[in-house]
Amino acid sequence: MGSASAAGPLTQAVTGPGLATLPFTPAEEARIAEATALPRDFTRPQPFEALAGGAGTVAGAAAFSAPLANLPRSEGLDFRGGQALFDRTWVSAPSSTIASDGLGPLFNARSCLACHPGGGRGAAPAGPGDLPVALMLQLGVPDPSAIEGYLSQPDPVYGRQIQPASLPGLTAEGRPTVAYDAVERALSGGDSVTLRQPRYALADPGYGPLGADTLLSPRIAPGLAGLGLIEAIPEEAILALADPEDADGDGISGRASLLPGPEGRPILGRFGWTAAQPTLEAQIAHAFAHDIGLSSPLYPEGHGDCTPAQTACRAAPDGGDPEQDGFEISATALDLVTRHARHTAVPARRDADAPEVLAGKRVFHDTGCAACHRPAFVTRRLPDAPALSFQLIWPYSDLLLHDMGAGLGQGGAGAEGREWRTPPLWGLGLARALEPQAGYLHDGRARTLLEAVLWHGGEAAPARDRVATMPAADRAALIRFLESL
Repeated sequence: MGSASAAGPLTQAVTGPGLATLPFTPAEEARIAEATALPRDFTRPQPFEALAGGAGTVAGAAAFSAPLANLPRSEGLDFRGGQALFDRTWVSAPSSTIASDGLGPLFNARSCLACHPGGGRGAAPAGPGDLPVALMLQLGVPDPSAIEGYLSQPDPVYGRQIQPASLPGLTAEGRPTVAYDAVERALSGGDSVTLRQPRYALADPGYGPLGADTLLSPRIAPGLAGLGLIEAIPEEAILALADPEDADGDGISGRASLLPGPEGRPILGRFGWTAAQPTLEAQIAHAFAHDIGLSSPLYPEGHGDCTPAQTACRAAPDGGDPEQDGFEISATALDLVTRHARHTAVPARRDADAPEVLAGKRVFHDTGCAACHRPAFVTRRLPDAPALSFQLIWPYSDLLLHDMGAGLGQGGAGAEGREWRTPPLWGLGLARALEPQAGYLHDGRARTLLEAVLWHGGEAAPARDRVATMPAADRAALIRFLESL
């Protein structure tokens, strides 16, 4: 059972501006426990299992950019307005259109859409000389004094991440490169799989070498499916799954991401690869600031991630305007983009009743995958947000941090070096319907779902080894199940 921490009681994460919550009744609590319990019968789908995103589920890959099916008509205009801002190509300031300027001075992309094609996940780099815009290299210098080792310091010159593009007349930070080493993984029956071990570096650094203690942490842009539903999961439901000291002895020790909150009270992180952001609005504002270089009420600096060492960058003009409260993204615009992301749908399950999918579901549970990839939750009662309220959803994640082993170790800002938030699996089987080159895991290194499974280590090593040694037919069924999500 998880707890907030010695720092004080947990601050309730904001589900959305002005959204009140109603408590569950004892009868509802009993219904929730029954609906979210792990399955015992694998001969048929569970009730409502095909509706991965509850009543808002949308069929097909179009769901990644479509509104929740149950979104009230009155919310549709805001959804489309946020989508227009999400798709917008930003330009440098000053320009004749103040609503579209403020790009940079340093940046990774000119639009949100560039990193999230069709609302889905980004492409993986193919090898040397290829680093798609959707993959970012975050930076961090370990900070031993930080609480639980969670926070790190930015590189003193390059800041929080590498921005390979710059406005004319300014020096870009460099060209990230990746090369892959082959790693053979043996399987039962004499088969094997070749995994790709990436090696990242910064070529042509524009401001001198990175700090000696600076670590690179690659991150690929994830899909947008169901972000508002994830935000609506009760904090207590997530904390109830935490077991940081492995008190039950099952080898799984998920840890809640507790971030500094108001008045020194911790707040639950649940967004990003390391659950480093507590709310959807915070996640989006962070991306605007660091990926595109746009200021907002949450990140008011017009120069984005430029550090004091990058003097020309800090002196460049920005797009802050009194009509936008002095920011490049006004509070209104940030709210619209957040509303768009909050109400983006989840794709329906495919073939949930197919015999091989049901067989793979049994393998998934018997192997221990559900210990971290928790299938189902019920969202809060939100009287002012009916599309998100009291929905049975199937994200297949506990939203906790887990030690995934040295093979997936990451450096820089975020959770401790081997910890990652369990990523939701809904929509997994449709990733390449939007981006044919999309990869799996946090940096896209895995070209197939089996490769992704075989990269699991740390707490997941026993489950990984069971997959490697099980009969080939069971492995095939497991992958077929994952493709159905």
